[in-house]
Parts: sequence; C-alpha cells; structure tokens
Amino acid sequence: MESISMMGSPKNLNETFLPNVANGIKDASKVTIGIIGSGDFAKSLTIRLIRCGYHVVVGSRSPKLAAEFFPHVVDVTHHEDAVTKTNIIFVAIHREHYASLWDLKHLLAGKILIDVSNNTRVDQYPDSNAEYLASLFPESLIVKGFNVVSAWSLQLGPKDASRQVYICSNNVQARHQVIELARQLSFIPIDLGTLSSSREIENLPLRLFTLWKGPVVIAISLATFFFIYSFVRDVIHPYVRNQQSDFYKIPIEIVNKTLPVVAITLLSLVYLSGLIATAYQLYYGTKYRRFPPWLDNWLQCRKQLGLLSFFFATVHVAYSLCLPMRRSERYLFLNMAYQQVHANVENSWNEEEVWRIEMYISFGIMSLGLLSLLAVTSIPSVNSALNWREFSFIQSTLGYVALLISTFHVLIYGWKRAFEEEYYRFYTPPNFVLALVLPSIVILGKIILLLPCLSRKLRRIRRGWEKSHVIEEASGSVPHLSPERITVM
Repeated sequence: MESISMMGSPKNLNETFLPNVANGIKDASKVTIGIIGSGDFAKSLTIRLIRCGYHVVVGSRSPKLAAEFFPHVVDVTHHEDAVTKTNIIFVAIHREHYASLWDLKHLLAGKILIDVSNNTRVDQYPDSNAEYLASLFPESLIVKGFNVVSAWSLQLGPKDASRQVYICSNNVQARHQVIELARQLSFIPIDLGTLSSSREIENLPLRLFTLWKGPVVIAISLATFFFIYSFVRDVIHPYVRNQQSDFYKIPIEIVNKTLPVVAITLLSLVYLSGLIATAYQLYYGTKYRRFPPWLDNWLQCRKQLGLLSFFFATVHVAYSLCLPMRRSERYLFLNMAYQQVHANVENSWNEEEVWRIEMYISFGIMSLGLLSLLAVTSIPSVNSALNWREFSFIQSTLGYVALLISTFHVLIYGWKRAFEEEYYRFYTPPNFVLALVLPSIVILGKIILLLPCLSRKLRRIRRGWEKSHVIEEASGSVPHLSPERITVM
C-alpha cells in the first residue's frame, strides 16, 4: 500500500499512520494505536495489537484503576493524553458516552476514529453510531469497523468465519489505512464503501440465525404434524377400538416414527427447490430472469434444510439403537418366545423377513453415511478446500443418491404393509406412505430433467442462450445497436 498522508494541514502531507508495507517495511512496533475505553473489548484489542508488535495507549476516565487490568507495556492514561500520542484511535465506548469526548474535539481533528460499537436492537436509532459520531466530530475521519469481532476472537486469534471484518468510511485514505491495519492483525477486511453502510454493519452482530428461522419453523411444523399423526394412529386408535393402553409408546416409539419422516421430507425440500428453479428457467427460456422472492429465499435456505435433515436422521439412529433396551421390548420378546413354545413351533425362521430387515438396515446405514458427507462438506473450512466441480458433485449428485437410497430405505420398511387394510387406521395411510410422496416427486422430476430433449436445452440456457432472442430473430425484429449504445462492463 502506498504511503497515505494524514488528512490535515499541508505541513502533515508526508506523515503516515501505518508502516509502508508495500515497500517491505513492516515495523509495527514504531506505530502507536490509541484506544478510548477500558472495557472487555478494549482489553482484548490491546492484547491483540501488542502481539502484532504495536505500541498501545489507552485513554480511560480512571487510568489508575484501569491500569491494573492491562499489560504493563500499555500506556494507560487520561483521554486527553491518549489522543495526543496517536493518529489512529479506536473508540471503544458506547454511543451515549460519545458526548464525553466533546472537549477533545480540537485534538481529534484530522485523526482517524474507528467506531467499534454495537447496539442492542436492530435499527435502534435513526442514524448509525458511526454517523452519529461523524456528526459530533466532523473534522475527524470516522471509520466503522471491527464491531463484528468478539473479544474472544481478538484474544485467541481469528479463525475461519471470525476473520472477516467489515469496514466503511467516507474518507478513502482513512478506510485504506484501517484495512491495512486489519490485515496486519490477521483479519480479512471487506470494504463496504462509504459510511452509509455502517447501519448494515452494526446490524450484522444482532442477527440471530437469519437463514435458519424459516427451515427451523418448517422442521418444527413437520415434526409436530407427524407426531400428532402417529399419536392418533398408534395410540388413540388401539385405545378407541380395543381399549388397549399404548401410551407408553409416546416417549420413544412415537418420536422415532416421527424423526425419519421429517428427515426425508426436509432432504426432499432441499432438491425440490432446485427442480422448481430449473423448470422456471426452462419455461421462460433464460437464466437472466429473477426468481420469485419465495423461491429465491428457499434456494438460500437449502444448506440449513439439509443440516436439519441430517440432525433428524442422526437422532433417529440413536433412538433406533435404544429400542431393544426398553423394558416393554423385553416383555414383548418374552411373550413371543412363550407363545412359540406353547404352539410347539421349533423354528420360526422367515426368509422374507430376514432379507427385508437386512436390506432395510443396510440402506439406512448407507443413507446416513451419505448425509454425513453432505453435512461435512457444508462446513466452511472443508468447503473452501474443494473446487466448484467437486463441491457440486458431492452436494448435487451424491445428494440425489442419498435421497434415492433413503427412499429405498422407506420402501423396504413399508414392504407389503402399504397394501394391507389393517394398517390404514382411521382410514389414514401409514407414516411411511406419506414419507414417500415428496421424495418420489423429486426423483421423478430429476429423471424427467435428465431426458436428452430437456437436458440439452437446459445446458444451452445456462450457457447464456435465451428463447426471446430466437423469437426476435425469427420475426426479424432484432434491434441493431450502434457502437455508441454499447457499454463495456
């Protein structure tokens, strides 16, 4: 980075805030960074700066008391002394305390003030904290940044997603100075332009699982529906018909019947959105037409739906392994053995049932293994190690294979029972029949899209072909653009 001068009087045109890294000079120990505030974030930021070789001066209202909580190499002093010793100052105080720096306005003129504050609610004030700080100190260079970094990541060092730091400022030179500072602290700075972006930056830490809300609501709704559905069929029906009390099935058996249905339904929703998007492109004959908002949001939530599917499948496996441990299962096993002895049956081997259970378990293990692979590759650190073709093969091709094997798993579980009247209690189909509806639609839709007539057209569309251009050429109404009307992007 070229030497950036201090935005002040003409006599300071050659003064730089940070070392000239572009020329190989990276002696950070000669640079002093100021911090206004002595809270937890200020302490963690101080430790990080010291580890990177910077000298730190901290301004506090009670310097003698605050000095006990900082390393001895840190200069802890009053606000006025701190701002005179540095040109880059982190403002690590809350918005309501900005006015306490008003008396230092003349000392802060021309200096970079990095606002790291956050609010307690989204859009809590009409203007952002950084914009409010800029209105109080118009002669200072206000930069918004480092507010998405926690004190914990500052102390232990940034890793993975916590390395990103969003920075914005109305002054380009000040913004570049802070970007270079973020790089030297081992963060990945993201330039968001002017200070008008500070509101969005301040709202980022306040978002709680934004992309997870829809998938979680869907998962909970499906789980609630299928739990009630299983409860009515497997508990209420025997009680109404035969006065048989099967309420003991609620904690484990009913829950275990709910989990796999939700898991395969969520996995189907992951790939159903892609099929609908593909059909949308085929219908309009272009890839440049925007998807409807509901479809766009659905596509963005596919990762969350897939991870929730993996969660329900994993819990289903845990519940299934616990089924033989139940006391009720032991009683049923003893009763079956007694009935077999009483009926003088020496061998109850059923070849068909043996094969059914063997294949049922085998397909279940394979589907869980593939779901585990899909979940692992969605981790950012693993995802970054794959190129786009590898990631697409795992998430798309192997994803459909996982859905297909899961469907076979459900089919083998149902076997002949789908055609037996006794399993249609209260005239309702069994759970596994409902579980097969959505996967069957997705698999059938994928097979249709693999037909040569559709797959060739889809490849052309994704390479930029548009149906509207063909229609215009056929009608001879293609407009001829003059060179003056063509803009090179």
